[in-house]
Amino acid sequence: MNKHDLIPYLLLLGDSALVQGQRLCEWCGHAPALEEELALMNVGLDLVGQARNWLDYTAELLDDGRDADALAFRRDERAYRNLLLVEQPNGDYAVTMAKQFFYDAWHHAVLQQLAESADERIAGIAAKALKEVTYHLRRSSEWVQRLGGGTEESRQRMLAAIPLLWRFTVELTSGSDNEVRLAEAGIGADPAIVGAAWLKQVSATFESVELPLPKAASHFYLSGRQGVHSEHLGLLLAEMQFLPRAYPDATW
Repeated sequence: MNKHDLIPYLLLLGDSALVQGQRLCEWCGHAPALEEELALMNVGLDLVGQARNWLDYTAELLDDGRDADALAFRRDERAYRNLLLVEQPNGDYAVTMAKQFFYDAWHHAVLQQLAESADERIAGIAAKALKEVTYHLRRSSEWVQRLGGGTEESRQRMLAAIPLLWRFTVELTSGSDNEVRLAEAGIGADPAIVGAAWLKQVSATFESVELPLPKAASHFYLSGRQGVHSEHLGLLLAEMQFLPRAYPDATW
């Protein structure tokens, strides 16, 4: 496989972690409890650290003078390859935790395979990240169960959150032709295996608190892998990128 096949895959991993980490950090000062705020920030920082590792590798392959910071803060919306799910607004706490759970279940399944990648750099990054994401998945799945099986209010909020996010899960159960080729080469995660593992995890978690499982989501006109995003990513990037774009030569 050449680097042109690997770059969009690394961007999928790095951009998704970066955007989800940014969304979680938006809860700083707004979380429902101090303990939850600390937990959210820790998960967000884990994801930002993982994003840096993926983007560092991407920058080396691109070899065009950009580093991880430039890839994070100097690209426009259409150059991002993150999952559509992670760019969606936080909403209430049920929306935030449902979104985190859907992402974690996909992320965990991907990293399990990447930890055995024939690419030693990918395998090393994935093995380290897997330890963190195993905790992320346990935490978010427990929150889905806690809210879905809790009070009438918390259950109704989780029941409302699921359909709000569900159409974006189509990207978690399918992959591009390039991802299939990377999997066949022993470098990337097999999208079919990831999709099956994701559905198994979500089904078991929903079943444990009698949450209804919607029918499989269908493809629609947006595609994070192709850089065709929802209106929410541009607004998120405008805030995230303001300082480094306004003061490009600043040092800290």
